[in-house]
Amino acid sequence: MKKFRKVLDGLTTSSPGGTIGTPSCGSAAGTPTAAPTPKEIDVQETLISENFQLCKTVRHGFPYQPTALAFDPVQKILAIGSRSGGVRILGRPGVDCYCQHESGAAVLQLQFLINEGALVTACADDTLHLWNLRQRRPAVLHSLKFNRERITFCHLPFQSKWLYVGTERGNTHIVNIESFILSGYVIMWNKAIELSTKTHPGPVVHLSDSPKDEGKLLVGFESGTIVQWDLRAKKADFRIYYDEAIHSVSWHHEGKTFMCSHSDGSLTLWNLRNTSKPFQVTFPHGKIQKDGRKESCKPILKVEYKTSRSSEPFVIFSGGLSYDKAGRRPTLTIMHGKAITVLEMDHPIVEFMVLCETPYNNEVQDPYAVVVLLEKDLIVVDLTQSNFPVFENPYPMDVHESPVTCTAYFADCPPDIIPILYSIGAKHKKTGYSQKEWPVSGGSWTLGSHTYPEIIITGHADGSVKFWDASAFTLQMLYKLKTSKVFEKPKAGEGRAAELVEEDPFAVQMVSWCPQSRIFCVVGISAHIILYRFSKYDANTQIVSLEVRLQCDSEDIITPSENENNPCFAEPGSHSPQPHHQHPLSPGSRTPEGAKDSIPCLKVKDRVVRVPPGYQSELVIQLLWVDGEPPQQITSLDINSAYGLLAFGNLNGLAVVDYLQKTVLLCISTLDLYGATDPYQRLTRSPRRNRQSTSEFCMRGLSNFYSDSKKRIRTSYQSLTELTDNQQSTDMDRSKSPTSVHYPTSLHNDPRVLPEPVASLRASHCSPVFYLLDNESRENSFSRSRSSSVSSIDRDTKEAVTTLQFGESYGRKNDVLPGPCLWVGTSLGVVLLIPMSIPIDHEERMEDSVTVGPSGAVQMLKGSVLRFAFLDCSGALIQGPYEVWRDQNAPEDSDRPRRRKLVHFSPSSSQDACGEGHLTVVCSERQAKVFLMPSQSCLFVHNITESSFVLRADVVSVCNSVCLACFCANGHVMMLSLPSLRPLMDVNYLPLTDMRIARTFYFTNGGQALYLSSPTEIQRITYTQEMCDNLQEMLGELFTPIETPEAQNRGFLKGFFGGNTQTFDREELFGEAAAGKASRSLAQHIPGQGGVEGMKVAAGGAVGELARARIALDERGQRLGELEERTALMMTSAETFSKHAHELMLKCKDKKWYQF
Repeated sequence: MKKFRKVLDGLTTSSPGGTIGTPSCGSAAGTPTAAPTPKEIDVQETLISENFQLCKTVRHGFPYQPTALAFDPVQKILAIGSRSGGVRILGRPGVDCYCQHESGAAVLQLQFLINEGALVTACADDTLHLWNLRQRRPAVLHSLKFNRERITFCHLPFQSKWLYVGTERGNTHIVNIESFILSGYVIMWNKAIELSTKTHPGPVVHLSDSPKDEGKLLVGFESGTIVQWDLRAKKADFRIYYDEAIHSVSWHHEGKTFMCSHSDGSLTLWNLRNTSKPFQVTFPHGKIQKDGRKESCKPILKVEYKTSRSSEPFVIFSGGLSYDKAGRRPTLTIMHGKAITVLEMDHPIVEFMVLCETPYNNEVQDPYAVVVLLEKDLIVVDLTQSNFPVFENPYPMDVHESPVTCTAYFADCPPDIIPILYSIGAKHKKTGYSQKEWPVSGGSWTLGSHTYPEIIITGHADGSVKFWDASAFTLQMLYKLKTSKVFEKPKAGEGRAAELVEEDPFAVQMVSWCPQSRIFCVVGISAHIILYRFSKYDANTQIVSLEVRLQCDSEDIITPSENENNPCFAEPGSHSPQPHHQHPLSPGSRTPEGAKDSIPCLKVKDRVVRVPPGYQSELVIQLLWVDGEPPQQITSLDINSAYGLLAFGNLNGLAVVDYLQKTVLLCISTLDLYGATDPYQRLTRSPRRNRQSTSEFCMRGLSNFYSDSKKRIRTSYQSLTELTDNQQSTDMDRSKSPTSVHYPTSLHNDPRVLPEPVASLRASHCSPVFYLLDNESRENSFSRSRSSSVSSIDRDTKEAVTTLQFGESYGRKNDVLPGPCLWVGTSLGVVLLIPMSIPIDHEERMEDSVTVGPSGAVQMLKGSVLRFAFLDCSGALIQGPYEVWRDQNAPEDSDRPRRRKLVHFSPSSSQDACGEGHLTVVCSERQAKVFLMPSQSCLFVHNITESSFVLRADVVSVCNSVCLACFCANGHVMMLSLPSLRPLMDVNYLPLTDMRIARTFYFTNGGQALYLSSPTEIQRITYTQEMCDNLQEMLGELFTPIETPEAQNRGFLKGFFGGNTQTFDREELFGEAAAGKASRSLAQHIPGQGGVEGMKVAAGGAVGELARARIALDERGQRLGELEERTALMMTSAETFSKHAHELMLKCKDKKWYQF
């Protein structure tokens, strides 16, 4: 605990135009100047560096770009590999683990060590890895790097410790799973084929042991050659040469026949008695044409041949459709007897796997489901029902149903909000799913003790918003809201709508949610805001629309007379709305000639609509076109339910709306907010020459939303905009991205200042994003020397409102009592304070107008302002006032009239000892400051970064205290104490390689944060030591001790004495004694970390030694745990043996010798 006592005498007072002294990065206070105040601040800070540690917790969503699939039929867990080297392991709901290969190489194939708690991965860098799944966070035990050959196929027989590895050269190597060392036994391709064969058979595409005899290995080559290799005799039993390339092979469980799929869309069935030609050749989707020929078909990429006790065999394959049916979706075909069922998929099939009751390949398989891994989805088909329904997926695999455009994360929500949202959303769930339980049911998971209600909100490109229950490291969709239902659908050929029809005009840009009042705000890409209220009842409603003319470009100001006639500008001291600010429902505002003036981008439904229970739209605010110029994107938003006010800003200015009275209170340019206290020397500009250049790019923001060139099918959402080093015209830059704000750059380049590799982004609690094309303009924007150069004009005339915050504060230095205020932050680092006068009485509030007027209070910071927060003088966070939720559609109660119930947190209510006043925390892209109100004295200042800039900043509650959390563009995550701004943590966590991360990064209370790690996945992290310590308890167990089922075809005596059906001893053949050692240059063994977690971050010296000792203890404990499991299995086996022996004794006790 550290105690700070700062006497306010001699602390910095910030002046509007003066330079604030900023000490070095580690300093806590600014340059002392006179600021006499007769009291002192007494803050006891409880947070220390030991409270913080950064680590990943859980990943949600669908694995991005999947490549491989595997299933453990005993443990019933599923593994999915991806192109980026990730592995997701799924079990029952709550069991969801993510692993990442350090190399980042694509995963080619996955093989479970069935019921052993281990997984083998084969990667594109020709490396095999063995993962230990007997710990909650799996780690690599061994790796084997092939140096001279490329891995193409792997096969691990059940209950075997020898892994067969096929290569591109056609050779087959054998790896000992326990030691991960190559055996000297090799099946060379030139020995597998006949000596007379003149061509290379191609890479190995299939390996499997015969169900009839484990000593026989079936090797399939790409060219169509199939060889059955006798492992004992080291020779080929038979060779098959087929004209068509082979893609896959599947055995019948009796081991007498097998089926192959080929590149011409055919299936061949082979009998071991006669391998000269196939027993049967079928083209499942190939029809006979008029000339008698078979129509050409696409390759069948995989086939599975599974037998069933109660019915005919299943033949399941992917592909094989005829080429003439262009445009057909990918299919999975199920042949069951004479019935052929074709299942069409929404996305290409990556891999599929049939789930069977038994892990033994020599028993009747009895398939019950088939898992289909698609490029963008995971489905499981129920094979036990004739109509083959799909199972309802319990995992959140549809996060990317429409590309995610923004996120929000709320921890410690009101406990009643999740059940209510779930009950509303459950009414709209799809039906027709299989009634059986989800077959991937392995692992174990219990609700941890450190759980509280958490909600994640995602906004999407199609205008939908999803609410997710994120409690206890799980993710389940609660409720889906479609914002596009508020508007009429754009039709092609309707002027302005024609430009939007190929785009996503309803894309969600940011969201703002008050869980207490349940008021929800959505900002859309078409410069619109929708305000929703929650109701448990359906209703007929008329949507109210407000149209705001906020197109105030200072570059258009030529003469004072023109300024006076501009309807966007309000007088700095005006307290009442001007009549021309409000345009309620003006569909006729478009001129007959079709000029786009005073019209919104979208048309709101002007009829009474029936709205279901849930979030119901109450108000739509739209910015208008002005003289052919599209409205600028909305860059900041805040709403306060207690005040009944909504404020938003963009590049041109600020608007405040009274959503209770449905009126515009303030519509003012950024320049006019300053009044006489403008810290900059503003210069006018001549009119633009290229006025129409912006209209050409009017709504092309979403052209750069996606990396895919197609607009109708969004295959990814990797970045919000394409960055370019080319400096284009002002108008084109301004409209380059859906959330872009143009910061004009200098026309001359300073060689000492290099451009940053990424664009500057700004994210507030409602997640808007700003881009800066050149770092130099960011430096110059805070320059104190203002000249009349062209660059100065460009810098100063483009100032966006970057963040807004309502709260109880002191609008002027001489105020005695706090009142409603609006804090405004701009892209030039300016902080403005706007006091408001709001009637307190309910009736007066609904009738009398709210007065709003800038006070002229100005503070300065480096870089764009990102965040405001308020603390009392004891350092506690002051929550904003809010209105308690009430259902406006509930039946009337005459005894209890409906009145607004407000909850206020006054700054002076809990600080009698400290007197009046409060602290204001302001964070910008480079700097954080703490001011004392109402004197506006700067108490603490900290330069967060000099070489980079902050992308996201939040004041969060953690460990019963508060701190400032920052995420920088260079990947650093920082924690600063409050109010002293003392650095508590600085971790180089995540280099910013993708704009998606910057756009979706979000801190929340309780030590958690999230971001979109890929277009389809949400990564959650924690930054507290307490949660890192409790992480093992909160995650699910992947491995649970289960006794391996006995083989059904064993005789009684063989089962009694534990004998096997085959006498094949692989150790005798593949061991070092018999096969010798493999060439050292062929493969290199790399020891794994063996479950070592945190080894990288452990420092040297004593700390490192302690970490290694702790890891050694963990490993020893793990081995003891395995020993206990084996002991328990031996005891169970002994009890079974005793039981069988006793039964045999009773059975034979009274028999005569001749009765045996």
